[in-house]
Amino acid sequence: MQKFICIVCDHIYDPALGDPDSGIPPGTPFEQLPEDWSCPDCGVAKEDFEPYNG
Repeated sequence: MQKFICIVCDHIYDPALGDPDSGIPPGTPFEQLPEDWSCPDCGVAKEDFEPYNG
């Protein structure tokens, strides 16, 4: 699954891990994150993430 990186703080959202602190279970693709989900490190919105190919 595609990882996404925050363009503000470089946090990487890995779908394999999800975001347990925000109630997002492992295996959740970025596209299925709630619209009000925000970066757990800096708080910016989903639209401030871009595909990560690292």
